Amino acid sequence: MKFTLGKQERLKSRKLIERLYKEGNSLKAYPLRMMYLQTEHTSNFPAQVGVSVPKRNFKKAPDRNRLKRLMRETYRLQKGIVYDQLEMPHIFMISYLGKEKWSYEDLYVKMEKLLTLFIEETKTIKNDEI
Repeated sequence: MKFTLGKQERLKSRKLIERLYKEGNSLKAYPLRMMYLQTEHTSNFPAQVGVSVPKRNFKKAPDRNRLKRLMRETYRLQKGIVYDQLEMPHIFMISYLGKEKWSYEDLYVKMEKLLTLFIEETKTIKNDEI
């Protein structure tokens, strides 16, 4: 698996994003929250991901952009956790909930926790259906 986060792996579809927020489930590992939904998407990858940082908490665009860049980087390096376990295609939106800037190292740990929580959650849902 390549540790890239190309165009095909990014969640861009407005319709899918709207559907995600209407029908999706949520997980939290403060300061990160993941909305996820098991659905078909246009990519060949097992997951498409988007990141967001609210303007309400960070007024300056460079601050928001830096946090989004850090979140994408931590996801990119750890997406193997998700890709190895997923059987059905999913879409994610990872939002930053904190009001203060976190360091890269702290975000890396929280992203790992969030992704493992997601895998555990999908395994329990899958076991409940069986």
